[in-house]
Amino acid sequence: MTIHIQDSAVEVAGSGEELILMLHGWPDTLALWDGTVDALQAHYRCARLTLPGFESGPPAVSLDAMCSLLHQVVDHVSPGKAVTLLLHDWGCAFGYEFAMRHPKRVARVVALDVGDHNSPALLRQWGLREKLAVAVYQVWLALAWKIGGAVGTSMTRIMARALRAPAPAARITHRMNFPYAMRWFGSAGGFAQAAQVQLPMPLLYVYGQRKPFMFHSQAWLEQVAQAPGSAVLALPCGHWLMLDQAVTFHAAALQWLAQSDAP
Repeated sequence: MTIHIQDSAVEVAGSGEELILMLHGWPDTLALWDGTVDALQAHYRCARLTLPGFESGPPAVSLDAMCSLLHQVVDHVSPGKAVTLLLHDWGCAFGYEFAMRHPKRVARVVALDVGDHNSPALLRQWGLREKLAVAVYQVWLALAWKIGGAVGTSMTRIMARALRAPAPAARITHRMNFPYAMRWFGSAGGFAQAAQVQLPMPLLYVYGQRKPFMFHSQAWLEQVAQAPGSAVLALPCGHWLMLDQAVTFHAAALQWLAQSDAP
């Protein structure tokens, strides 16, 4: 079933009383979650959408506008009942903010590979090499968004290939880079108003170990591991762990979700 909310098509599949809303990151679309929906839909209703701006709609979407859209989506697909968020990459940044602004609409969160992305602890943990690496690829993508057109898309695909992004190259365009322009150039209001990540609901945080740097601080990781109802899982893979470690991740997610299901 497909529901249209604002300019976004929200796909809903599966059965069960609990609903899981899935948000992807760069340079992906809702197709990233195909295997995850297959694994979870026997137990949960699964809703997903391609982030606005990534394929259609405005060239950039502000943090306020994104949270407003997510609020409308949640109210429509799960009226009166809090949802579970399943987040990856930039989906984490937007999803965390939504969860902190509207904690009564989010029962729990499963987050993949991006943790306290805007914390001073993470910035202190990165050395010069990590800071340069992050700046190089993110500013490149932000500039590609600014340039736009065929040149911007070509730049984006070059970086996607360098980072081994699994999305089909033909579907990757410069439009998907607007969150990087928000971060580095303050486009669409930027992320200056984003709260530091402190979720008031249970969190399962899963991350890949085989990367040149992490998007979470060790202090935050320990805080999550010690929080009641929350858990941390490290997998021997890179950034797209729902693909590289699909069987292990889906089994772990189902187990954690079952343990934390509302009575």
